[in-house]
Amino acid sequence: MRVGSPLIVRQKSNSLSSSTMESPYQFPSANLSTGEEEGTHPLCTDWKETPEGSVFYLAHIFLVFGFMGGSGFYGLLYLFFFLALGFFCSSIWAWSDACTTDTFSWNFVLFVICLVQIVHVAYRLRSVTFEKELQDLYGYMFKRLGVSLTQYGKIVACTDGEIHTIEKDHYFAMEGKTAIDKLSVLLSGRIRVTVNGDFLHNIYPFQFIDSPEWDSLRPSEDGVFQVTLRADNPCRYVAWRRKKLYLLFAKHRYIAKVFALIVRNDIAEKLFSLNDKAFDNRGFRYDLRLPSFCHVPGPDLDQAGLFLSVPEHQGEHSQTTPVQTTT
Repeated sequence: MRVGSPLIVRQKSNSLSSSTMESPYQFPSANLSTGEEEGTHPLCTDWKETPEGSVFYLAHIFLVFGFMGGSGFYGLLYLFFFLALGFFCSSIWAWSDACTTDTFSWNFVLFVICLVQIVHVAYRLRSVTFEKELQDLYGYMFKRLGVSLTQYGKIVACTDGEIHTIEKDHYFAMEGKTAIDKLSVLLSGRIRVTVNGDFLHNIYPFQFIDSPEWDSLRPSEDGVFQVTLRADNPCRYVAWRRKKLYLLFAKHRYIAKVFALIVRNDIAEKLFSLNDKAFDNRGFRYDLRLPSFCHVPGPDLDQAGLFLSVPEHQGEHSQTTPVQTTT
């Protein structure tokens, strides 16, 4: 029988088919077709003909507005308010489509988080609200220096939240008798400052009442007023006790620097107000910035000359030029 006879080929093919059927390893055939399988998402072959609803675009507009918020408590309220609106609109948009359950869940969770933040910030804002006079004091004296409401709340806490009153013609301090044990700011009214019965200047709202006395003493020193302070009309003021205020300074160095700045600025304003009233018996004004005024005793002011000698340097030589201190 020839090797290539049809009988031998038929026997070989039968043996191969039987061996294939009896093989213990069965491998599934790979489906290489491009048809859609059951349970898979269809491919996006073209753009959606109709745009999303207006709620979808409104949500993104609210989100853009939200991220324009500023800093501080009011900025946080603005931020979370618009974010809550944006995520709420996104939740409504996702709810309209049954296939976007996960999108709805995420947007609704973020909406709830923003609501919680709004409540938290509003509670913190309510905890640092003050009376109108203290709020005006913050706006006039501390806000322009960058003091936050939280830091201002610590400053107000040192006053125990008390606002003191002085009736008309009553004394805040008496010369040589009242101890220097606090720092006070006038909130309303007017206080007259005198020494030995002579008028010096007035103290107006949002000015320190006793800043020179405060700055003249160290924390461990004691002293008494060298001037008399009397209320020209009913006055209201807020005061910080020395010990409490120095403890606050030790804990918060920034607050200590702010007080050092505003106290010394207040003293400078008082000194320049005194400069407008320093006249001799001939009607000429003395300038407090000139050293001759600082070293002339009080009783000798009226006997001082009309001209003060101020050195004027020119090159290597110096000469004395008379300067008349008139207005």
